[in-house]
Amino acid sequence: MKQLLIKVLGVFVAFIAVSSCSEDTIDLEGLGSVIGRVVKVGTNEPLENVKLSTNPASSTVFTDADGFYKIENIPSGDYSLTAQREGLLAVFEGITIISDRELEVVFEMDIETATNRPPSATTLISPADNAIDLPQEVQLVWSANDPDDDELKYTLSLRNEENSDVELFENIADTTFTVSGLDFGVKYFWQIVASDSINDPVNSTTFAFETAIPPNNRIVYTRLVEGNSVIYSADESGGTEIALTSLSKNSFRPRRNPSTRKIAFLQSVGSQTHLFTMNEDGSEIKQVTFQVSVTGFNLEEIDFSWDANGSRLLFPNQDKLYSINISGSGLNLIYQTTNGNLITEVDKNENTGIIAVKTNDLNGYSVEILTINGGGAVQETVLTGQNGAAGSINLSVDGSKLLYSRDISGSENSSYRQLDTHLFIHNFNGSPVVDLSANKPSGTNDLDARFSPNEASVIMVNTSNDGISDKNIQTLSISDLATRVTLIEKAAMPDWE
Repeated sequence: MKQLLIKVLGVFVAFIAVSSCSEDTIDLEGLGSVIGRVVKVGTNEPLENVKLSTNPASSTVFTDADGFYKIENIPSGDYSLTAQREGLLAVFEGITIISDRELEVVFEMDIETATNRPPSATTLISPADNAIDLPQEVQLVWSANDPDDDELKYTLSLRNEENSDVELFENIADTTFTVSGLDFGVKYFWQIVASDSINDPVNSTTFAFETAIPPNNRIVYTRLVEGNSVIYSADESGGTEIALTSLSKNSFRPRRNPSTRKIAFLQSVGSQTHLFTMNEDGSEIKQVTFQVSVTGFNLEEIDFSWDANGSRLLFPNQDKLYSINISGSGLNLIYQTTNGNLITEVDKNENTGIIAVKTNDLNGYSVEILTINGGGAVQETVLTGQNGAAGSINLSVDGSKLLYSRDISGSENSSYRQLDTHLFIHNFNGSPVVDLSANKPSGTNDLDARFSPNEASVIMVNTSNDGISDKNIQTLSISDLATRVTLIEKAAMPDWE
């Protein structure tokens, strides 16, 4: 009986204990809430307008300006709480809602591309590292990939060992790029930077290549390209043609100086025409004249001359002949016409010091071809009193002959059209004048003539006298006037030194 009483008493005590704890029991059927804040990873900057939602679905709310949020009246249970905003990576948190309880959850969010991986380093393919004897135009080839298949853009960095200048070619979409206008005999260094517009750009290694030395092009001339006159050089067969001046500038009347390996030429500068010099490969272009420009009745006819073994230049300005150092200093007046006629052409013989000058009136006629000494005194009159156009003056190496052209038709017109222009050699020793164009095709003109380096032939332009046909550069043997060779087509203003 006593044992039974003890058991009943134990059950009663246990019942009382359980009853006394019933107020703290979890009610899985009630409603709870979740509160919190959304901030940016690393900076704790509050994020506004972030969408907060649960799965299974309950209410959906958005963070305020301070990044705070609150979702109320959520049935008790287990949920996945999600934070989302455009441009940011969505984040998830497993939560348990307890009746009449307020759960606090703080989210840190990162930019949408936070897990994006950068592109791999670009592999340079061609030309091979330290390639040599490359032309002035080189195609660069590389390869690259991106682990997330992002679209890549490339920047090419190009520099050379001659100076500290760096050329950048940006926003290249392809993995090939052609660089042109490179200098001869120069070592270049190139590198590719790849960017996915998300991560930091990735640099490739640096490759080097070297361009070939310039060919021995002894002939220089001009050709019209897209409305501008461009200067070219070629070898004595008319091959290995190289453009020396930019297509965007009007450059003409090249004159080569073999001793200095420089080429002087005329170039338009605004409304004026000035003298320039450059290396034989077209590099180091420098303007020579500034205060006094090169002017005359017709820029297509104007010519100038080297002087003082390549250290000075002679050039015309209206009725005056000037001398100037190639540095642009030392401008001197050498000669001025006495009748107001314009000086159009000049050529100096370095061995004798004699200067040949061609003058004409404002229309290009009333031509006089004469020689003067360094002091400007007239030595000999070669041509005067002839109707029609004349020009193309060029002294022989020993100064004993003068090459010139003259329209034997005597035509004079407002358009300066020449109808039958022949080449002649005047001998200062009194020998008869030689007509080099006796066998030229009828209806054509021989113009812009120069002696060849060995003076066995002349180089010139032959063109139809219609004034609009193409001009072709030809050579003509002085000993065999029936032998003409077309050297370069659609070209003009040749010089052969």
